Amino acid sequence: MAEAKAPWLHKQGGVDLDPEAFGARWNEALVHECVRAEQAARRRGTASTRTRGNVRGGGAKPWRQKGTGRARAGSIRSPIWVGGGVTFGPSPRHYTVKVNRKARRAALRSALSLHAGRGSIGVVDAPGFDAPSTKKASQALEKWGGDRPVLVALGDEEAAAAKSFRNLSGVSVVPVSAVGVVDVVAAASLVVSEAALAALTALAKGEKVADAEEAAA
Repeated sequence: MAEAKAPWLHKQGGVDLDPEAFGARWNEALVHECVRAEQAARRRGTASTRTRGNVRGGGAKPWRQKGTGRARAGSIRSPIWVGGGVTFGPSPRHYTVKVNRKARRAALRSALSLHAGRGSIGVVDAPGFDAPSTKKASQALEKWGGDRPVLVALGDEEAAAAKSFRNLSGVSVVPVSAVGVVDVVAAASLVVSEAALAALTALAKGEKVADAEEAAA
């Protein structure tokens, strides 16, 4: 039985890219702002400590105020005592920084245009993966010849292709709905399916993603 061929992976020259989404000028300040905001939003912010008011015990004065020869002490849960509260310690919080939608779209256009300018975008035949196959994914990337790390953006329904790429070294697989500016900028090469390309184009232009995916299909 003949071995199945690896799904094709078009180089950028064989794909029509929207000039509005992939032909923008590089805006370093705007991209930096969005990257910082996205990284901050991904922080969990669960670090927590107890102040002297939260630590158990310490209700009674450890010794009388005068006559013992020791320093005055009002509670064994003072921050200077072992087992006491923490002064100015962290508490649960969020690190979200607001970035306007127009600014996010412009930053995404800049990041996509950076890849388009250096020819590091490839389009993979995601429906060609009828079943997960890391070997087929590896062959497709080797034949394409893109630099790593590689960001693979796929549609939500392309699970077989996602499972094929996710075990490869230097390859990150992200649903197109979760792709951020920081993901695009951090990757040396960008591999997308046809559905993901349509979705990214729609996001960069501020259009509805569902309509773009239907048009690509």
